[in-house]
Amino acid sequence: MRVTQSMLSNNMLRNLSSSYNKLGKLQEQINTGKKVTRPSDDPVVVMKSLGYGMQVEKVDQFQKNLTQVNNWLDSSDDALDGVGAALHRAKELATQAANTGSMTKEDREKIKIELEQLQKQIQDLANTKVGDKYIFSGTMTDKPLHNETTGYPALSTDKNADGTITPASGFESNVEIEVFDGVTLRVNTNAAESFKAIDNLFKDLNKKVEGTEGFADDADFSDAIAKIDKLMDTVLTSRADIGARSNRSELMHNRLEMQEGAAKKQRSLNEDVDYEKTITEMITQESIHRAALSVGSRIIQPSLVDFLR
Repeated sequence: MRVTQSMLSNNMLRNLSSSYNKLGKLQEQINTGKKVTRPSDDPVVVMKSLGYGMQVEKVDQFQKNLTQVNNWLDSSDDALDGVGAALHRAKELATQAANTGSMTKEDREKIKIELEQLQKQIQDLANTKVGDKYIFSGTMTDKPLHNETTGYPALSTDKNADGTITPASGFESNVEIEVFDGVTLRVNTNAAESFKAIDNLFKDLNKKVEGTEGFADDADFSDAIAKIDKLMDTVLTSRADIGARSNRSELMHNRLEMQEGAAKKQRSLNEDVDYEKTITEMITQESIHRAALSVGSRIIQPSLVDFLR
């Protein structure tokens, strides 16, 4: 086959164009730090990168969920700590009121006023919110646990006048947040029954102190003090449960950090360029391109002046 001058020129131009493309691709990789910038560069790498990216985003969302979990748990623990402090003070007041021999009418009035304030404080704590959600209202997060008009809601632990039991309501339901694939954590504390029992206890104490039920004999107040101790134990048990869930949340946080690190490492290995290798390849390709230009300049068909020399 006869090799013509036009064939040599066309091959040279085609090879130079290919060389330019290789240089451009290597330059783009160095500029972006990525092996591919479009799906057509390497569909397999792109698909893997999308998968790793989705995993990183999922872990990021779970970490945000854990932040919300910790907000609920910390707020619940702080609120119950306030309840415990109020009960402790109520016990001190009940112990003072039990000393009927040394109590005057003014003393009883002072105790009654402080007990009423403690009762209102606990009612406020029952309506603790995280953001716009009431954390002690079960799944009824848009409604306060204690209503100024109607008081606390009816619970399944209450017995009606006819002996029937009220069905469980949303105030007794659990609120769970997903913190990993298929793993959820309960973030609310079912304290509606405890808050209601505390409220009833304060009502009884106030009646005893003001004398509407016959003022304060030792037996009555001993019984009230025993109830306070029992409720304080209930509050401590709830706080221990919150602490256990907080510990699990911390463990999940550590697990998510490991998952995030692994996913980001896999994504980096899949799509990030090796700068040393890429720069070396670019220098080599640049040398090849310069050699091609030098040789190509000799292949191009001589001009008329070259023939006349």
